[in-house]
Amino acid sequence: MNCRRRSRSKPTAACPGTWTGWPNRPETMTDALASRARRAAPAALALCALVLSLFAAPAMAIDESDLLPVDQAFALSAEAPAADRIALRWKIADGYYLYKHRISVKTDPAFAAQALQLPKGESHTDEFFGQVETYRKTLSATLPGRTGPAQVTVQVKYQGCADAGICYPPQTRSLTVALPVAANAAAAGNDEPLVRFGNAGGGAPPLGGGLLGGPSPAPGAGTDALPLPPEQAFGFEAIAGDGNTLLLRFTPARGYYLYRDKTSFKLDAGAAKAGIALGAPRWPRGSAHRDEHFGQVIVYFDQIDVPLPLQRSREDAAKLVLTANFMGCQTDGICYPPMTRTVAVDLPRGSLSAATTAATTADAVPLETNAATAAATGAAPVANAAPDATLAPASATATDAANTAAPAAAGQAEDSRLAADLSGPHRWLALLSFLGLGVALSFTPCVLPMIPILSGLIAGHGPGIGVRRAFTLSLVYVLANAVVFAIAGVVAASLGANLQILFQTPWVIVAFALLFVLLSLSSFGLYELQLPHALRSRLGTLSDRQQGGSWAGVAAMGALSSLIVGPCVAPPLAAAVLYIGQTGDPWFGGAALFLLALGMGVPLLAFGVAAGKGLPTSGPWMVGVQRAFGFVFLGLAVWMLARILPGPAALALWGALAFAAAAALGLAASRPSGRSGLRVAGWAAALLLGVVGVAQTVGALAGSSDPLQPLAGLRGGTHAQRELPFRKIKSLADLQREVAAAKTAGQPLMLDFYADWCVACKEMEKYTFTQPQVHEALDGFVLLKADVTANDELDQALMRELGIVGPPATLYYRDGSERRELRLFGYEQAPKFVERVRRAR
Repeated sequence: MNCRRRSRSKPTAACPGTWTGWPNRPETMTDALASRARRAAPAALALCALVLSLFAAPAMAIDESDLLPVDQAFALSAEAPAADRIALRWKIADGYYLYKHRISVKTDPAFAAQALQLPKGESHTDEFFGQVETYRKTLSATLPGRTGPAQVTVQVKYQGCADAGICYPPQTRSLTVALPVAANAAAAGNDEPLVRFGNAGGGAPPLGGGLLGGPSPAPGAGTDALPLPPEQAFGFEAIAGDGNTLLLRFTPARGYYLYRDKTSFKLDAGAAKAGIALGAPRWPRGSAHRDEHFGQVIVYFDQIDVPLPLQRSREDAAKLVLTANFMGCQTDGICYPPMTRTVAVDLPRGSLSAATTAATTADAVPLETNAATAAATGAAPVANAAPDATLAPASATATDAANTAAPAAAGQAEDSRLAADLSGPHRWLALLSFLGLGVALSFTPCVLPMIPILSGLIAGHGPGIGVRRAFTLSLVYVLANAVVFAIAGVVAASLGANLQILFQTPWVIVAFALLFVLLSLSSFGLYELQLPHALRSRLGTLSDRQQGGSWAGVAAMGALSSLIVGPCVAPPLAAAVLYIGQTGDPWFGGAALFLLALGMGVPLLAFGVAAGKGLPTSGPWMVGVQRAFGFVFLGLAVWMLARILPGPAALALWGALAFAAAAALGLAASRPSGRSGLRVAGWAAALLLGVVGVAQTVGALAGSSDPLQPLAGLRGGTHAQRELPFRKIKSLADLQREVAAAKTAGQPLMLDFYADWCVACKEMEKYTFTQPQVHEALDGFVLLKADVTANDELDQALMRELGIVGPPATLYYRDGSERRELRLFGYEQAPKFVERVRRAR
């Protein structure tokens, strides 16, 4: 399934890449400092999430043309001239051609098929795939195998195109071939039970050839006409690099790109019995791309090779079935739904993984890993994988499950804007921004508990300490803390830590929204977050053993202090880890984390020089900051829920939040103890928020959904933002019933395909279907909507029957027949859409 994408800035081609304690203080002092840390802990969690945004722009529409039925365009037959050989023949219609590199064969295990022998094809610069070999008129191929069975079932996969520039989706045909009896037929080799895509004679080689020294297949070519079928747009292959690594290859066609953070991998249940689990994939550097609905994402335009480490508790050779789920888009075109491919790989004998690796791999689930952390959980294994369809260690081939329903691993895939800025060209400027962010964090309650710790270390040196000595001790303390931050970030990145994929499914979105609500309640003082008492006691004991004033003692205390600060500033740390995962450059990411911690230590350096004078202490101002962050957390909860709630419901929540914030500011400003200037400012802010709350509430009641323009639907009448009266259908039977009813009533009919994960669908809803001229043009139409978000069997059957690759697609019917020449794929602006509707009337 696809949905047309548009973007204001087209992403560039991807670059193929590589990849607390307290000294000498009584326990009461420890408890006091830990209490401050508890109250402060939620404060910085909002900083990373506050910098996410969404952007996009319109795109062009695509029309479809009629083609010959596929079995008329490419007539396939098979026979066995000998007991150890099967001949395949295609009769190709004039004006059509087959791709050499898209032909593959799989047989019963008893036949032990070798590599399919294909003749040299005609060199052709294809509109879709670039420089390829093709066949016209006829094609004869030979499949050697082993003498033995009386008959063999041959599963043939192939793909071809019309000269008009439209390509068929990959085809799979199963043929039963009777083998002649041969008394002395020699058994064919059993090195490669599953045939590769093509051979050394030409065409695009399989993954083994490209990774192990042969030429890599050239990317395909995109088209401005009908979108390519999923298997044609996104190639996927895998081999066993060695006993401890799988090597994966993704090949987007030219003009298409792959999402990194919507990719997940999963092993079958047999892998667990063999003592094999997936580690974190090592992604090469990608390109940053921003759009309105998916936010800042990392994509790949060119072919990439991805090492996927394996964790092994047994050394024996094993047979694995790997399932890959991924998503991708056409540049300035449609986006495909979650695609699923399954490959079978023969894994040779390997070495045992270190126990520490298995214990510390970030988010490495026993059988599943994903793009950004190895974290897109929930991918379902693909059924119907042939039990013996395994590969020799050098090759593997994708199954036919390209468009099988995969779980919606992704309602949204957004990195924080901080991580996106780091991925940009100005990397040193990004490092300076991390330093600045650290300085900003130093004035939050997170860092204040470190002040008395450093004070005790300096005091431990005794009276008469000079400025230079105090500065040196403070610098050692801050550097030790920063080094711990950097090491932790590099290790987490090396293990694939990336948290953004957790925001992909509705239940995770709801869970995180509830977490922000709980954090807000803590900020409002309803309860406190604290470390376990045993951990607090141990930290105090360790700090008491350190000798104040010594450099080693100060460094040890700086490292221990990171245990206090680390949880408090987790969101900026997560953003840095996002960046590290995107670039595959843990050392540069480690430098960013180092500078973040160094920035947090700048006030501590000043404190050390000033001997503890002049820095702010706890007081009412800190309580006010804590309460303010409570509303920030509530705003983050609403922002996350807005992804899955209807627009008016989300707008109503924004209005309620604005009212609550206005009430809190009004209460604070009404206290007589405050300064007059601050009271006036508080009342002004409360009044402004109250007006915003009223506007958002009224807008929600009127059906609006934009929190920044809640009253836009009221300008010029409510008709401007009125939704079209679609009736939802689910199955082909529903459509046939509605088409028949519309024919009887003499009404034209429009069918719109929609999905929640479809960018252009939302654009059509927001920018086209809300326009008054569109409502006027569609007056008298029967309006149907097929919501294919689930991508289940009924959805796929409906799209397959209608020849729809994916949403958004708009079909028009008149007198019971479809007006195929008016089909619309992707986003279209209101004026052109109105012209199309008038032609369909």
